[in-house]
Amino acid sequence: MKAKIYINGISSISAQNLDSEANPVSYHKTIFPAISPNYKEFIKPMALRRMSKAIKMGITSAKVALSEAKIEIPDAIITGTGEGCKQDTERFLENLLDQDEELLSPTSFIQSTHNTIGGQIALNLGCKNYNVTYTQNSASLESAFLDAEMQLLETSENKSVLVGGVDELSEKITQFKSLDGQLKSVDIHNLDLLKEDSPGTITSEGSHFFTLSTEKNNNSYAEFKDVSIKNSIQPEKINEEVEIFLIKNNINAAAIDAVIFGNNGDNRYDHYYKNLQQNLFKNTTQLAYKHLVGDYDTVSGFALYSACKILKNGRIPSIMNLNSSTPKKLKNILIYNQYLGRDHSLILLSAV
Repeated sequence: MKAKIYINGISSISAQNLDSEANPVSYHKTIFPAISPNYKEFIKPMALRRMSKAIKMGITSAKVALSEAKIEIPDAIITGTGEGCKQDTERFLENLLDQDEELLSPTSFIQSTHNTIGGQIALNLGCKNYNVTYTQNSASLESAFLDAEMQLLETSENKSVLVGGVDELSEKITQFKSLDGQLKSVDIHNLDLLKEDSPGTITSEGSHFFTLSTEKNNNSYAEFKDVSIKNSIQPEKINEEVEIFLIKNNINAAAIDAVIFGNNGDNRYDHYYKNLQQNLFKNTTQLAYKHLVGDYDTVSGFALYSACKILKNGRIPSIMNLNSSTPKKLKNILIYNQYLGRDHSLILLSAV
């Protein structure tokens, strides 16, 4: 019999104030930052001043997720990041130009690599266990969860795995998204994003970490059932692909109580979601989240965080509703995401 995986600790840093779901923070721009917690509560001030925002967000959210699960040192740390520490990458490249490629400090280069976040988390915790970073564009976090699933189900020694995703904004590299039409051409109100019928979306940054274990405790949020990634799916095949995933997990569409879609206001690709909304899940409670926190490579971590809160509290924030359907119960939640028509991912959670 396949062992079960439980999510025992969660943490999120995003562009929203998570303590005030009834009054979402609004932005009138295409690029907006995450709201920073008091990092001094989690990181020593001397170390803090040398860290980019990605590292600060990663260490802080990782520590909160572990604390919730009452775990000091996890058996594995698995991180997903689409673009890594862009601020240090920019700093290194600017120094390269300013110094005419001479007498360069190696610090920014060392901290610009994608695995810096996972490494800094391990150093801060004093953890010498398995540590891997996945960089797979908008499937980076889902790739990390695939590895976590294997670590827990195929390696009997591992009892707890810390898994999460981090991406940050940077002054110049983030602006490149405007050049190929990934962002809206004009500033818009984020809460009106899903009403837009135009190319592009809005973007932000964030960090979302989860403590997974094969052992359930009194604080468990949800059972992590499965994750699936497919690089390319034809739009007319999306309902079929989702059904295949559900059948694999011995469940059907009627048993899904809520679906969290990754609609991001880009009229070139939102038809993937609309296809499911109008067919397989037309009678299911439909939720969205990117109008709250923007779109970036590991933003599905916010959807997973939200799903965990919904399953534990039995309540759906009204700001996430896409339709008027109300679930009779909240047992199974499905998360579906894609970006630019690629990297389609599905995550299935169940109440404990």
